[in-house]
Amino acid sequence: MSDSTDLREAVRARYAAAATAVTEDGDCCGPVEVDDNFGSTLYSASERDELPAEAIAASLGCGNPLAVAELREGERVLDLGSGGGIDVLLSARRVGPTGKAYGLDMTDEMLALALANKAKAGAQNVEFLKGTIEAIPLPGNTIDVVISNCVINLSTDKPAVFAEMFRVLAPGGRIGVSDVVADDSLTAAQRAERGSYVGCIAGALTFTEYREGLQAAGFGDVEIIPTHEVADGMQSAIIRAVKPS
Repeated sequence: MSDSTDLREAVRARYAAAATAVTEDGDCCGPVEVDDNFGSTLYSASERDELPAEAIAASLGCGNPLAVAELREGERVLDLGSGGGIDVLLSARRVGPTGKAYGLDMTDEMLALALANKAKAGAQNVEFLKGTIEAIPLPGNTIDVVISNCVINLSTDKPAVFAEMFRVLAPGGRIGVSDVVADDSLTAAQRAERGSYVGCIAGALTFTEYREGLQAAGFGDVEIIPTHEVADGMQSAIIRAVKPS
């Protein structure tokens, strides 16, 4: 297998194991082991109270994209790498019955967990899709907001992800993403020294690489705001950008 195939399989296996850890006994067994820089502690208590415990336990993100994206009633939202569904279910409540929230994930175990959480939450305006973030299974110009929580750094083909986000967004649509971003001074080797690929560290882009990648895909108004450090020279960041009207 190629290096990129090996990495994708390592990512899939890690998140499959995370989903299984939540569901293995038919009960929520508590959160997957992550530190304070990742997971459900990055959501407010009121947000956590809205959702099934299993959705909270499976949260592995580095931020809260709902706080980033400022969702509005009636909007169509797509969450890339939706995992157990926490951000999709919260989005569905924000956009209301006239809106729609899609979740995209490549891991069967996470999709099964997300569907169970959807049923427990009684969400009617939610749809989970199987696929990769490099080839989104939705038509172009159909989404108002793309969100993602610490997933784009896991892709081995980030230009494809940026191009796909741009394609599915309607003109004037926007992205509101939480992701790990590296200081511009760090080389790829130095990033790898600070953490693994599946741990959301080694695959992170620098601030400049992220900005230039989004601009190359066609996005404007790119904004990258660091929120907290997750490793030496590595930041969790809020990333916003707009598809021109």
